[in-house]
Amino acid sequence: MNREKISWRDPALGERHALDLAQGRLRWFDAGSGPAIVFVHGLLVNANLWRKVVARLSPDFRCVTLDLPLGAHELPMKPDADLSPLGVANLIADAIEALELEEVTLVGNDTGGALCQLLVTSRPERIGRLVLTSCDYRDKFPPPTLDLSFRLLPALEPLLPVLFAPTRVRAFRRLPLFMGGVTKRPIEPRAEDSFVLPILSDRRVRADFIKMVRGVDRRLTNQAADRLKDFDRPALIAWSREDRFFTAEDAEGLASDLPNARLEWIDDARTFSAEDQPDRLAELIAGFVRENAGTVASPGISPPRGFAESGGRSRS
Repeated sequence: MNREKISWRDPALGERHALDLAQGRLRWFDAGSGPAIVFVHGLLVNANLWRKVVARLSPDFRCVTLDLPLGAHELPMKPDADLSPLGVANLIADAIEALELEEVTLVGNDTGGALCQLLVTSRPERIGRLVLTSCDYRDKFPPPTLDLSFRLLPALEPLLPVLFAPTRVRAFRRLPLFMGGVTKRPIEPRAEDSFVLPILSDRRVRADFIKMVRGVDRRLTNQAADRLKDFDRPALIAWSREDRFFTAEDAEGLASDLPNARLEWIDDARTFSAEDQPDRLAELIAGFVRENAGTVASPGISPPRGFAESGGRSRS
């Protein structure tokens, strides 16, 4: 398979780097300067999800985009890495710590939004602000329409290349249960290839993906949501009005759970507002960061029992 299609990342993401952590080598990208914004994507996409938003924000902010081991990544993790949801949340926190970032604006989408909720309710010390776009919340981890798939996929791991083989066909990718369900418009072919091809090409990527899928459990997001009341730093809920998986009630619930949150709507967009409406999303993030620049972080929230052990905080 063409490695260039798998490893392609939009130049707008900035300089390409690799960070050695206890869990393995993590690809990340750095663009611009100023207050730090860290972008967190979800399952079966990668840093390219944020390429259009980073292009609009990097003239005024430092945009750090992580390429997480969620099934569309270039660098597989160590075989013994904990890539459960708690483990990946720890991985993100470890990356932020290793990069010595402070007062971070953490931005999450889809599964990445759930990971951000786990992070800010356990290791919030370096997080100054939180932005959640359409994402998993409480009982929607995963969304009900995907629940059966998540339960079956671990047992079908050897068959993943066959199950995902139809995604080689671009028309298939636009079906409602795939990219057609999360975007209103076709995705740029190079970016879309980088999303769908890695899981077909590398068994180590598939193994990382299955670790995450196996650990998805709505008890985690419910526990995190119950603790969001303790995260009193500024939060922005930027929700897509036409989302097919995450409803207006989910957005309102998050805005209610977070004590210092405001809710903004993004019209003419599905889950991936970074693809459908990058101008609107970038405008909301920029205004939110400027409005809350210099906000002093409150003391850290005590982590739930067993959280640090699940991913580890040490770095190699």
